[in-house]
Amino acid sequence: MSVDLTVVGGTLVTTDGTIDAGFAVDDGTIVAVGNQEILPSADQTLDVDGQLVLPGIVDPHVHIDGFNSIDTYETGTAAAARGGITTVINFAWQTWNGERSDDSDDAVWMDEGSLHTAIERQKQKATESYVDYGLHATVTAEDPSVVDEFESVVEAGIPTFKFFTAYDIAVSNGFLQIAFDRLAELDAVAVLHTEDASVCQALTEKQQEEGRNSATDYPEARPDYTEAMALSDAAAVAEATGCQYYGIHTSSDAAATALAAVREDGSQFRGETCTHYTTLTEEAYGEQGTLALQSPPLRTQENVDAMFKHLREGPLSIVSTDHVASTRADKTVENWWDCSFGVNSLQTSLPVFHDEAINRRGYSYKFLVDAMARSPARTFGLRNKGRLTVGADADFVVFDPDETYTISADENESRADYSVYEGREVTGRVKQTYLRGNCIVDETGVVADPGYGEFRERPVPHWGPQETHR
Repeated sequence: MSVDLTVVGGTLVTTDGTIDAGFAVDDGTIVAVGNQEILPSADQTLDVDGQLVLPGIVDPHVHIDGFNSIDTYETGTAAAARGGITTVINFAWQTWNGERSDDSDDAVWMDEGSLHTAIERQKQKATESYVDYGLHATVTAEDPSVVDEFESVVEAGIPTFKFFTAYDIAVSNGFLQIAFDRLAELDAVAVLHTEDASVCQALTEKQQEEGRNSATDYPEARPDYTEAMALSDAAAVAEATGCQYYGIHTSSDAAATALAAVREDGSQFRGETCTHYTTLTEEAYGEQGTLALQSPPLRTQENVDAMFKHLREGPLSIVSTDHVASTRADKTVENWWDCSFGVNSLQTSLPVFHDEAINRRGYSYKFLVDAMARSPARTFGLRNKGRLTVGADADFVVFDPDETYTISADENESRADYSVYEGREVTGRVKQTYLRGNCIVDETGVVADPGYGEFRERPVPHWGPQETHR
């Protein structure tokens, strides 16, 4: 038997720990794992020369080619590939018309929209993707007809539906009741951005009246209790209906504690945090100004530490990026409330989180690959992703844990021309990224052709109890 590729000479990082072994790849799939002597002969052998081999990172929360992000699929997924991310899940916005404008007189939103139209729009835009991708159907209007689409959307391989409780696309708890009822019948997942819109708006207006326009004032306009109280309301509706619930970009101990209160064993409730909430504090607003603005805000060091506690013990199980690409010019404004939310980090998430979790805090590689590969793949129905085992897609990252370098936006593949991690020294670097057994990034940069990435249909996930310690 001869296979396409064998990977030898390194240390595999699995959710069981690290092992000195290799694996064989045929037709894009891992077909054998073990010592080099027992692997089949291959057309090509990759000797990684003592470096680590991680499963390809799975990022379930990215914004690419949407109203709030200037990245195309080509630029955004190039950044992902350079960062060791081999699968992303993007958003198909129900009422987005494809234009981004800072001029409020321009129409950014259509009056009504179809989820199926939004999904097809994203698929048409994704023909240049370098990595595999999935979609979340994103409900942005309280149109009852959208609930009628849920079943066919699930059948199309998109079993996850995002809702907001904030901004002008917020939906009411009453609408969530109707939507969650239907999603529970379908075993689908509700993905929630939770902040209390009325409190955030009142506090913002108060700062506007007082002329408190600095980025350092911003966190007080969206305090942790607004995140926790909206989460508690939405989770109560999910608990009553039996709908699977996933809380995105958790930034505070208060919100994570509110999620833990309903979580039990993780069979119904799960959550994520983001790289920036595990590495940056609100001090970044004094250092970087509005460049660092995102929602929810960066918070205190105590909240950063709490993200690791909740990743270790639950209810949080995933670290995502919530990647949003903007230019420095777009983000640099006089009044913080005129700034678009979001920061870019697809290219830097793995090395930054590796340096924080492994080097600075002493967590295991098992912890890292669980939070960034296995858990997101399992949570979102990506059955063949996030692991280095027989039968899985041969998505992997050759990673040098000892190389130290300084992050610079000059290396960005993203259209974003700045980084919130600018000047940060990290130890640990992506050297090569493989997707389905083919190299898409080497030390020269992206080497694949645009369009190698594929849309991944996903079945409804059946969560079951979630591990609470790593």
